[in-house]
Amino acid sequence: MPRRVFQLLLGLFLYGFAIAMMLRAGLGVGPWDVLSQGVVLHTGIGYGVVTNVIGALVLLLWIPIRQKPGIGTVVNVVAIGPSIEVGLWILPAPDDLVPRILLLAGGLVVLAIATGLYIGARFGPGPRDGLMTGLHRRTGWPIWVVRTGIEVTVLAIGWLLGGTVGIGTLAFALLIGPMVGVALPLLRVPSGGSSLGSSPEVPIRPASGGLASSVAARPNQRVGSKPPEKR
Repeated sequence: MPRRVFQLLLGLFLYGFAIAMMLRAGLGVGPWDVLSQGVVLHTGIGYGVVTNVIGALVLLLWIPIRQKPGIGTVVNVVAIGPSIEVGLWILPAPDDLVPRILLLAGGLVVLAIATGLYIGARFGPGPRDGLMTGLHRRTGWPIWVVRTGIEVTVLAIGWLLGGTVGIGTLAFALLIGPMVGVALPLLRVPSGGSSLGSSPEVPIRPASGGLASSVAARPNQRVGSKPPEKR
């Protein structure tokens, strides 16, 4: 349990810091962060606050689909915004292209590690992940259809609001899934005898966006597949 709690908090902090790195790079961010950028431009509210508010609003969408949050879900909503603000306060915005590319690449690496940490702690999915898995369960649509529909919609709204869409957005969509696929098995906390605060694994989606790969909802069973029949 101490390892799981530490891993959850460290992962969420690093996740927000990674988002700040990509924001400072100025080359484009993931779909949910494009939406946050657009809202910030129109409201003048801080980026971290906007991220937290969007996370809370997404969490409300869990109610009609009867998705239950875990401890990690609530901490996710609260912790990501402040860690983004810390990163934006610490990191300068480089002017030259090479440092910006390096900052973007570093942000993607940190983001993958952070995702492996917080999902691997097994305290429940983030609000956006839960929305995806909940809709998948309620509608029966393939998980990739639900994911793509949500993220394309969010990206379009963010872009219309003035969020930055660029090479970083494409890199996020193409790379974050495979990168997390490497990080998660290395950082997943093995399940023990106690089930306190634990939750089944969920399809990987970093707390603020990205078209990512899926992880089985149960060991050796694919998402959406039928359980074996009892004899």
